Amino acid sequence: MKDFRVKRSRRGRKKRNAVIALRQVPAVRMIMVFVILCFGLSGLVGRMVWLQILQAPILEAKARAFQTQRTKPLGKRRSIVERTGRIVALDEKRFRLWAHPRYFHLPGDKPGHIRDPRDVATRLSGILGMTIDDLLGRLNGRVSGVKLAESIAPEIAAEISALGISGLDLEPYPQRIYPQGSLFANVVGFLNQDRVPQAGLEQSRNEDLLRYEQPRSMRRGADGTPLPDDLAPGAFFGDDLRLELTLDARLQELAVKSLSAQVDRWNAKKGVAIVMDITNGELLALASTPTYDPNNYWEYSHARFREWSVQDLFEPGSTFKPINLAIALQEGVIDANGTVNDTGSLRIGGWSIYNNDRATYGVINFPKLLQVSSNIGMVKTMRNLKPSLYWEWLRRLGLDSRPDTDLPGAIGGHLKTKENFVNQPIEPAAASFGQGFSLTPLKLVQLHALIANGGQMVSPHITRGLRAGVSLASSIKKPGGYEIFRPEVTKTVLTWMETVVDKGSGKGVKTPGYRIAGKTGTAQKALNGIYQEGAKICSFVASLPVDNPRYVVLVAIDEPSGSNAYGSTVAVPVAKEIIDGLIVLEKIPPSLNEIKFNQAKAK
Repeated sequence: MKDFRVKRSRRGRKKRNAVIALRQVPAVRMIMVFVILCFGLSGLVGRMVWLQILQAPILEAKARAFQTQRTKPLGKRRSIVERTGRIVALDEKRFRLWAHPRYFHLPGDKPGHIRDPRDVATRLSGILGMTIDDLLGRLNGRVSGVKLAESIAPEIAAEISALGISGLDLEPYPQRIYPQGSLFANVVGFLNQDRVPQAGLEQSRNEDLLRYEQPRSMRRGADGTPLPDDLAPGAFFGDDLRLELTLDARLQELAVKSLSAQVDRWNAKKGVAIVMDITNGELLALASTPTYDPNNYWEYSHARFREWSVQDLFEPGSTFKPINLAIALQEGVIDANGTVNDTGSLRIGGWSIYNNDRATYGVINFPKLLQVSSNIGMVKTMRNLKPSLYWEWLRRLGLDSRPDTDLPGAIGGHLKTKENFVNQPIEPAAASFGQGFSLTPLKLVQLHALIANGGQMVSPHITRGLRAGVSLASSIKKPGGYEIFRPEVTKTVLTWMETVVDKGSGKGVKTPGYRIAGKTGTAQKALNGIYQEGAKICSFVASLPVDNPRYVVLVAIDEPSGSNAYGSTVAVPVAKEIIDGLIVLEKIPPSLNEIKFNQAKAK
């Protein structure tokens, strides 16, 4: 072996050599080192096995949870639009602001520093439009879970979020908004604070209005880039379906304004106006007053939530006379060119019957009967029909059954039992001029559509279906009309009704260049079977244009005040405004016969 020597420095020091002898390492020590290294290596291998095999599912789940963004559905509802595309109801994203004072921390503060609630209230005051004292009143004494505000718009929520204040949480939720206010409240209804449907289409079509939504999970890389794997089928499906109504907002607004003004003028209880397409049963307008604002429904009486046109019954009075004449013609008990003797009064079963104006008209034809609205003439006309057959006809017309309609809450009318109707002579006599039974305004419109469309019973409805883009994705199928009267019968009655507008009580609705048929009605109101003094319903029904019928318009006003309150003075002016608007909106061309007549008259 070589010797290793350690030398002193050259600065005068003596050189001294030290020799260190190398010894052989004991085998036991080498074995111990080897064993320790093996144990260490085994530990690493075991740890790798533990992590990559036994713990792999757990660690993978944690990694995916960290990498995956989960979006919980808000539970939004589909929008409702009217026929021209105007939004009637929609869900908008809103936020609730929650405060947790024990975590208040502003950007730039030292870690662990908790801000005084006044500092936070000062910054929120201007954004929320609330005073500092009001905010402090809500915050003081509370450490967590304080609701400061709700119904916060997204742009306001963005301002709050930009403050970067720890201890403030913005909770998103959908809020139902009704942009048209009270215009469609009577048919659309509303949701309560818990988003539970309470009335109208919101309640009856709840299943159709629930938007298709599912929780969405998306994996992201370390830099936030979305990864295309593990996406559930339909994760990016957008449900843009909306429920489309048949109603026209322009015509609805016109009807509501005119109806409300007339109800106020005559100090009436309520009113309703309906416009229906007689070819398919679509309702273009369904207005009623008084109504309510669904955005603030809690400010109104629950009685406002009922829709009179489908849920309240009334005796139609003289507006039912054309229906009775169609029954008589259909059964052949009268002749279209026949006459009837109006004697001014009748005594039936101990009851005295008079014409409304107590006049006597003598021998008159059926157009004249409608023009003067002769009660006596109607009683004598319907006497030609056996009471049992007459009752069967009223049942066939569905007076006591619920109309086939999608309008929520629709009910059937009231008709006396067949035994009472047949055995008590006053019952068919009263029914001949529209009293002694009751129906809804909607049912009366449906029956007058029979006269206008050639005898087909169509189903009145206000929904077309679910629309996606410009096409109907799911239409609401309505049963086709079925024939009740022969076309020649209804055509005859319609021409008789036209004379009411030309020469009778419906003159106020006449529009130059257009042929319009109509019938006024002034019916007494009964309470517990007893007619109330001065209580009446004034109504008017019109069909147009007579040469090519397309629409039926009904106006009914309940309990107008004043001695001059009749169908001609109360209901006709409203119908006139609606018809004029309908002609413009639907671009109804003038009647050719009217044009020729006016040209000849001018010469």
